[in-house]
Amino acid sequence: MDLSIMVTQVRRDLRDEDSENYNWTDDELKRHIAHALYDLSEQIPRETTVTLSTVSGSMDLDIASLSDRVVVHAVEYPLDCTPRRYQRFSLWGDTLTFLLDLSGPIPDGSDCTIYYGKIHTLNGSATTLPTKYHDLLAMGSEGYALISWGGYSVNRVNLGGPDVSADYRHSGDLKLDLFYSQIKRLGRRHRALVSRLYTPAEAPVSMSE
Repeated sequence: MDLSIMVTQVRRDLRDEDSENYNWTDDELKRHIAHALYDLSEQIPRETTVTLSTVSGSMDLDIASLSDRVVVHAVEYPLDCTPRRYQRFSLWGDTLTFLLDLSGPIPDGSDCTIYYGKIHTLNGSATTLPTKYHDLLAMGSEGYALISWGGYSVNRVNLGGPDVSADYRHSGDLKLDLFYSQIKRLGRRHRALVSRLYTPAEAPVSMSE
């Protein structure tokens, strides 16, 4: 799956395949796909790890380099322990603060591993979104496209009659309602899975929400 294939799928589902008279340009559909991909990633982010060096004697760690970050699941420190050791932490903007108890290891400049979720990518060659979610992404994209066209067609001459605008918006609302309900359900399942993977870690305290 790549972006052009997703555009084709969305266009097919929308019955917008007359290349001489498209309702939506490719750029418009790509914008709606990007919108839906962001929403989906907020609930089911791409699971990623990165190793960063701690700051000796400091409980704070700058994580600004974690681009497109959605959530931090866990922090492993120190490394190479059996069993692995996951530390409690809080977040404020791009600063992660270790919440260590009195017996915990004070950061000494050695490495830690951050387990986090980020926005999925979808470009001209590939996507990080698992195949099982492709149809769901298309549904959300179509919902945004229909609502956008419904607003655009207000006070325009429509061959389908005066109710065309409302029909587009209604169809878009139905698709988005189903899209939102599905990604929220899958998001809850994803968070439960993550919590089982990182049992020693407590839920992070985020001061940015």
